[in-house]
Amino acid sequence: MLSSRSSGSVGVGTDPLEDFRSFLQDYVDERGERKYVKRIKEMVHYEKKSIPVDYEDLVRYDEGLVLALERDPQAAFEALSGAIKSIAEDMNREYAGRVRKFYGRLTGWVKPTVIREIRSDLLNRLVMLEGVVVRSTPPRERIVKATYVHVLPDGTQHEFVWPPDERELEEMERPTYCPKCVAERPEERREEDVGEEEGSSTREGRPPGRGFFRLVLEKSSFIDWQMLTLQERPEDMPPGQLPRSIDVVLVEDIVDTVRPGDRVTLIGIVKLRGRKLSPVYDFYVEANNVIPAQRLLEEVSLSPEDEAKIRELSRDPMIRRKIVASIAPAIYGYWDLKEAIALLLFGGVPKTLPDGTRIRGEIHVLVLGDPGTAKSQLLQYASRIAPRGLYTTGKGSSAAGLTAAVIRDKQTGEFFLEAGAMVLADGGVVTIDEIDKMREDDRVAIHEAMEQGIVTISKAGIHARLSARASVLAAGNPKRGRYIDSLGLSGNINLPVTILSRFDLIFIIKDVAEVERDRQIVRHVLEVHGVEGAKAEVPPELLRKYIAYARKHVRPKLTEEARKIIESYYIELRKRSAADPNVPLAITTRQLEALIRLSEAHAKMVLKSEVGAEDALEAVRLMNAVLEKVGMDVETGMVDIDVLMSGKPKSFRDKEIAILKYIRESTRRGECVKYKELERIAESLDIDRRTLERILEDLKRSADIYERRAGCYETVEAPAAE
Repeated sequence: MLSSRSSGSVGVGTDPLEDFRSFLQDYVDERGERKYVKRIKEMVHYEKKSIPVDYEDLVRYDEGLVLALERDPQAAFEALSGAIKSIAEDMNREYAGRVRKFYGRLTGWVKPTVIREIRSDLLNRLVMLEGVVVRSTPPRERIVKATYVHVLPDGTQHEFVWPPDERELEEMERPTYCPKCVAERPEERREEDVGEEEGSSTREGRPPGRGFFRLVLEKSSFIDWQMLTLQERPEDMPPGQLPRSIDVVLVEDIVDTVRPGDRVTLIGIVKLRGRKLSPVYDFYVEANNVIPAQRLLEEVSLSPEDEAKIRELSRDPMIRRKIVASIAPAIYGYWDLKEAIALLLFGGVPKTLPDGTRIRGEIHVLVLGDPGTAKSQLLQYASRIAPRGLYTTGKGSSAAGLTAAVIRDKQTGEFFLEAGAMVLADGGVVTIDEIDKMREDDRVAIHEAMEQGIVTISKAGIHARLSARASVLAAGNPKRGRYIDSLGLSGNINLPVTILSRFDLIFIIKDVAEVERDRQIVRHVLEVHGVEGAKAEVPPELLRKYIAYARKHVRPKLTEEARKIIESYYIELRKRSAADPNVPLAITTRQLEALIRLSEAHAKMVLKSEVGAEDALEAVRLMNAVLEKVGMDVETGMVDIDVLMSGKPKSFRDKEIAILKYIRESTRRGECVKYKELERIAESLDIDRRTLERILEDLKRSADIYERRAGCYETVEAPAAE
């Protein structure tokens, strides 16, 4: 039975230290154990400096302890610290004597406060904040007790500790007097009598009268110190508002326990700081405890009723169709694309091999479409429905904003590590609209995050690897305004093949006039703009919880039937190239891994523990539909994966090699090849004029050839010596 005593017994005239000591010694949990005596024993045994203290236990034992924390949290924590130290001394006096201070780290505070609602009435109050760590300084050492030597003019030295009382240094302050000198001559205690160092003047500008002080770092006391910036979570921000943040100070054993990008629950005391001679102050929080959320989707709270409703929903035989139909119901059609977005939201199963190699489970999808085809609405809906989603645009995103940055604080000059969108959305979804408008340098920055799930930073002496396991849903417009079938994928989008190859699925949306389909779109849009609007088969909030539950608890494994289906599809496509060298490769290992991820996500949609044949078949169908549209060589009509992997189909590459070979042979003979001669050679190779011009541009861009003079081409390599 839980031990307790009468509520409100802590009050005027009682000793808070004794009250907390009684709690730590006497509290008995439901198993009949003295919970905190056991925790203090473990702390002493492992030579730690803190123990967790559960808020619920304080409430059960004595509500007066909770009132003490609410009225004066600083004094209450000092009393708790003293109580822990006194009990630790009874267990191991030698170790307890070495430790400057023990801490009681509070957990389970039941009064969460929103960061943007912190005001002056919360000053010196205990608060619980939830947010995302966006910056952190490296661990530093802060002086709490300074040892000084007072050097008198006659050479006499007095060593003393400052401040002389029990308090610790809040800010670096110089001594105003020498305690030993004052003990000998109390009447001479005047602030202007002593300088900071030999030959210096005092704070008032008067010359030193009786020697100087020298700080002795070796004998001073320090504690570990770190500052974080905590920003409110994206899902908590009011629409159209900038995110608010607050600085947080960590000390001792909670230093360096969280990194930029981590979502945390933080308990601490609200305090003020400001510049000298300024009447304006800033809030900061002195942390008592910082609790990292589990890396994936802890921000979606699921009650037992929610879990029961989710399991019941998963037994619906039409649940997959209902989920897909609930993705942006206001937008008509796009069934395959909506299914791909649903699979992206659920994600595959990430795997870590025994040697430490990580195989990603995140699914990446790219949408390339004509203007006015609702791409942005799809992306915004996906970012809202994802348990952890961030929406960005190509124009408004930089490399540092997407990954991470090292920045210098203007006031202190210290370097901070600041997390970007991919890190903040770790375990969730990042949607990038207008990805084609991004600068080339900025696009390259997300390569590592998309494939490896990490962001590596090495700048200004800071070396860090941040988790960025986020799925990417991106959209872009064709570079010529509308999608032109004859140009193929690489000719329609202004994206490097290094990024294209990292997308598991690529969809083309074309605005084509079809009377019957246009009539259905008109009716759907008019219905959406009507009174009732578009209703989702699964309510958005329930779907969000369903996705969070599936991502957290469901890890389906491939069955033998699913393995055979994927294997036979992969081998069948590769077999064509093996039989005839002139047939381009239709699929590579990247697409094979994408098939596995899609199959696992399809099984997750019904909360299955195994990936069955139907899951593998649906993944194959989606992959086949994508390859036939975006992986097709428009010239030969065959599926050629090189369209995605290298940006050039095999047919184009063969023609390019033939032209380059002819120019190289002519260069070795000391000749340059005129354009008219190349037209004749191209005609014999069945290369039209537009393709020839594209080949010459590509060869010049790659520095394989150059124009010696207008219309006369040579290879860059020197002619062979005779």
